[in-house]
Amino acid sequence: MLAADGKKRVVIIDVSPQIENGRYPAKAVIGEPVTISANIFGDGHDEISASVLVKAKGDRVWKEFPMHFINNDRWEFKLVPEKAVFYQFQVLAWIDHFATWKKGLLKKIAAGQDVPIELEIGANIISEAAGSAKAKEKITLQKWAAQIKGASTEAAVEIVTDQQLELAVCNCRDKETTTVFPQILNIDVERKKAGFSTWYELFPRSAATEPGKHGTFKDVEKLLPRISRMGFDTVYFPPIHPIGEDKRKGRNNALTAKAEDPGSPWAIGSKLGGHKSIHPDLGTTKDFQSLVKAAKKLDIEIAMDIAFQCAPDHPYVKKHPQWFKWRPDGTVQYAENPPKKYEDILPFNFETDDWQGLWQELKSIFDFWIEKGINIFRVDNPHTKSLAFWEWVIPAVRKDNPQVIFLAEAFTRPRIMERLAKIGFTQSYTYFTWRESKKELEEYITELTQTDKRYYFRPSFWPNTPDILPPHLTHGGENAHIIRLLLAATLSASYGLYGPVYEYGLTTPMPGKEEYIDNEKYEIKHWNWEEYTRIREMITRINRIRKENTALQSTWNIELAETTNDQVMCYGKADISNGNTLLIAINLDPYNTHSAMVRVPLEKLGIPTDAPYMVHDLLSGDKYQWQGEWNYVALNPHEMPAHIFKVEY
Repeated sequence: MLAADGKKRVVIIDVSPQIENGRYPAKAVIGEPVTISANIFGDGHDEISASVLVKAKGDRVWKEFPMHFINNDRWEFKLVPEKAVFYQFQVLAWIDHFATWKKGLLKKIAAGQDVPIELEIGANIISEAAGSAKAKEKITLQKWAAQIKGASTEAAVEIVTDQQLELAVCNCRDKETTTVFPQILNIDVERKKAGFSTWYELFPRSAATEPGKHGTFKDVEKLLPRISRMGFDTVYFPPIHPIGEDKRKGRNNALTAKAEDPGSPWAIGSKLGGHKSIHPDLGTTKDFQSLVKAAKKLDIEIAMDIAFQCAPDHPYVKKHPQWFKWRPDGTVQYAENPPKKYEDILPFNFETDDWQGLWQELKSIFDFWIEKGINIFRVDNPHTKSLAFWEWVIPAVRKDNPQVIFLAEAFTRPRIMERLAKIGFTQSYTYFTWRESKKELEEYITELTQTDKRYYFRPSFWPNTPDILPPHLTHGGENAHIIRLLLAATLSASYGLYGPVYEYGLTTPMPGKEEYIDNEKYEIKHWNWEEYTRIREMITRINRIRKENTALQSTWNIELAETTNDQVMCYGKADISNGNTLLIAINLDPYNTHSAMVRVPLEKLGIPTDAPYMVHDLLSGDKYQWQGEWNYVALNPHEMPAHIFKVEY
């Protein structure tokens, strides 16, 4: 049996972005160019043309955009989405007989050959296209066909190079000879903040100005102007719910709590309520909503922690015992990572026969807080919950609330982190925290930005968390804090800090652990919010630079630069459309001064290759004149461990 599509001579393969053969959408944000590409080729030497059909959700009509040949049979089109909706696209290509004829005609004319037969062939191609054109376009094409027959050489060149003629013939191409990639693929376009955000983590109970007092939402509201001045646009709270009393942990995770110990906020639920309740010492629902509104006036959003787990005295345990695992002795199975026991936390049983009831209830928690004004959720340990649940709940929530952002706190195996990103998490914690050397950092940023991860895994770089105090911060002190801050804030468009602890450069770990001693997870802290620190000054500077320079508002535009010293890392970032180009050089050694020659990727960053250019250090204010690829830097970590150069020419 002969193939029904035997007249199609073009092959389309390796269409990108395409996540698991189109099962999941690619990710993008408003205004962020998305490169749609494919390998497109055919037999022989005829010219090929290719297009992308694009339609935003809600649009009735597909828009067609031409793809451009790049090299080695790769074709591209850069889509710049204008609204936060799902976009669909489909690639098509065909043997372009008009373009083939036009190319040959112009070559023969340039060679001084007679072309009357060629002009007649072209007229026939145009006439054939007119046969499938609409009435108005048909008349125009027929007019062009008539004009080209017997035209002078000069007139023929003018006609065939008319872009309107080329477009009209393209619109009337033969569908029987046009190859259409069989899949319609999706792009999930989100609001700008999904790709560019700056997070400050804060325990509200430690926000009181008076030592020994439990902080409140009103105390946090007073801190908002300070956090705004530092340049943060997102304030993230650990859980704000009632804390379990049964099996409550004491200071430094002690198994026995004293009467005054507040417990871990992640041990959610007591007789005072559960995931839809607020710890009474923090304030009321009205106080919380007032805080959310006050933050919004400063262009700050409040991000809530969602931890799907319960304290033993959470109301769910009595009301829905079927949602938990029960041991032979009649007790509920608590969380374990043998030999560690987390007796203050009960995990949900996602294999319960009442899984549908459990799923619906967990979704209602998101819905509840969205109604209270929350649109950003940091999800605790999502990899320890059902992946099928996340694949259902995130689209279900975003169906009515597309503005919602989900950050996955999943320090786990790569394939699981990737899966969470594919099934809907907007941003993801990363391994940045443990990447230290230049080689490790360069390999990791290349993996994130130059592979297909770029289309589904949005990194958020965190130098520390309440759970993680990496050794380089412990040993490197203030200088290391500044170096890691600058790396996080310039390598990734989204980054965050466990705020006050980072500002004040606390470095004492629990013995034998990469975790802070006297951890705020288990006790209320008092911070001197007015105390100056060099780290806070650098936080404020880099956040201002990020806001003022669009080149730092994308993760995907990084160009690594060669250096002659492995302790000096250099890379460029450019927003060509806004003429904003930056060069970043960082000394990775917190103890010693290092110098290096750095090789600037001039062409990739759009910097002139044959003229001097000025580099203006946005951290120090100093200016230098550079020329060519190789230039010199020297960085003293005790003074300023980095240059963030704005290129001016």
